[in-house]
Amino acid sequence: MNTRTLLRTAALASVVAGLAGCYVVPVVGPDGTAQYIPYPLPPAGTPVAAPQRAAYPPPPPPGIPMAPPMGAPMPAALSARLYPDNDAASQSGPLNGTVTNMMTGKGRFQLDYRGEVLVGEATRVSGEERKGVASAYGPRGTYMSCEYQMSSPVQGAGTCMFSTGARYKVHIGG
Repeated sequence: MNTRTLLRTAALASVVAGLAGCYVVPVVGPDGTAQYIPYPLPPAGTPVAAPQRAAYPPPPPPGIPMAPPMGAPMPAALSARLYPDNDAASQSGPLNGTVTNMMTGKGRFQLDYRGEVLVGEATRVSGEERKGVASAYGPRGTYMSCEYQMSSPVQGAGTCMFSTGARYKVHIGG
């Protein structure tokens, strides 16, 4: 065996011997970078407690809201189209509004009725997965109430009654 081969073999053997019985475990530093340090193995048969894991992702600083988890449903803005269902409603004709489904059982509702912007909320009926009610109010005192049923998280239909006596069929999403 020549000297070079012997030196290479000895160098490789010393590296292997130095790492025998060790793991290289990444540790996440406070700035989020990985730091690799050797972690010696205990002798065989020694009971070992599981290491405590750091919270991931780390909580945000106080006063800053947490972002929704990956894969969590995001709010969906849906159109709401109201079609006249009686003579009082036919005087105004069809109406357009928006419903923002927060995917939590609640939503925000807004529409323009005869130049008055009505704003309110939509909520699922307790114990009913698809049924809901919506209410909105305007600055001049006009109000409305709706009952609806969702066929999916982004589509549904129902009826709305206004304080003026107007009745509409509402189509959500689609």
